[in-house]
Amino acid sequence: MRCRLIPQGGARRRGAAAVELALLLPILTFLLLITIDYCRLFYYSQIVTNCARNGAVYASDPFAAAESPYPDLDTAAKADASSDIQPQLHVSSTNGTDTNGTYTRVTVTYTFNTITSYPGIPSSVTITRTVQVRVAPSAPQ
Repeated sequence: MRCRLIPQGGARRRGAAAVELALLLPILTFLLLITIDYCRLFYYSQIVTNCARNGAVYASDPFAAAESPYPDLDTAAKADASSDIQPQLHVSSTNGTDTNGTYTRVTVTYTFNTITSYPGIPSSVTITRTVQVRVAPSAPQ
């Protein structure tokens, strides 16, 4: 039989792992929540960007808008949004004319709320995307 030698200081290290875990667990939890909120923010910003782009495409061609399944610009812009984000999306559009012709500017705004509220981290962020497109002429030139 072999005998294992036990170091003299072995009894003092018995709870070291538990203490280290207790010290690091709040920091690791905080990093996990920050990562989750960042991923959610990125996801919702992509949705808002797609909605602004959809609204701009709808507004850019009056002939396609007449044949579209969507009755208005607001509905067309919110087509890619999921049902949980749709009620909070705000869609606005402005028309104008510059030296290049007529344009439509579609702006989509959404207020993103974080999962948790930690000091130093904002609990809500407003995501705004604006897309400007030229309106197709009503008759070929």
